[in-house]
Amino acid sequence: METSTDIFKKISFFSDPNLKAELLQHGKTLSLNKGDVVVRDGQYVKFLPIVLSGAIRVYQQKEDREISLYHVKAEETCTMSLAAAYFNNKSTSHGVATEPTEVLVFPADLVMQWQLKYPAWNTYMMHMFRKRYDDLINAFEDIVFEHIDTRVLEYLKKKSREAGSPSVNLSHQELASELGTTRVVISRILKDYEKQNMVRLYRGRIDIL
Repeated sequence: METSTDIFKKISFFSDPNLKAELLQHGKTLSLNKGDVVVRDGQYVKFLPIVLSGAIRVYQQKEDREISLYHVKAEETCTMSLAAAYFNNKSTSHGVATEPTEVLVFPADLVMQWQLKYPAWNTYMMHMFRKRYDDLINAFEDIVFEHIDTRVLEYLKKKSREAGSPSVNLSHQELASELGTTRVVISRILKDYEKQNMVRLYRGRIDIL
């Protein structure tokens, strides 16, 4: 079991000791399994998570289609949830853990209080909003200006670089959800790349050649 000292070390990116003390006082740690839902579209946000390890995928869903907006990683929080909590609005997106994830959660009504008390919290919020703005702009540019075939290959290359391996553990459906298209489209594109000896396909895994 983690001690408060262990958690204190994990939130060392906050420079203000008083803010860290409040995070420990009001927050609690949760361990999430892959697939656990953190927030749903249409839900009022009553608490906010700060990811200590692992990752949360934030996405929107319309009928049978999904598209990823961004991934919340260590030392980050969900900006969509942050905005919903700040203005007491319903969430406009879903959040789900993509791997075993540890989060520090705290009541959402503290967001505005901390904004008035701690410059370090304001800096953190602005950094998060700017990062998510850049993420969303990049995603928008990819959708508008890049053909889906190119987006598939570039996404696989990116995941390969992040993993440090030519193998990407991803199903066709997961890839379709990340890129906002259908499994049928993804399967067709990957089959074409396989015929060109650019990838090799396995169940739940794609090797980049």
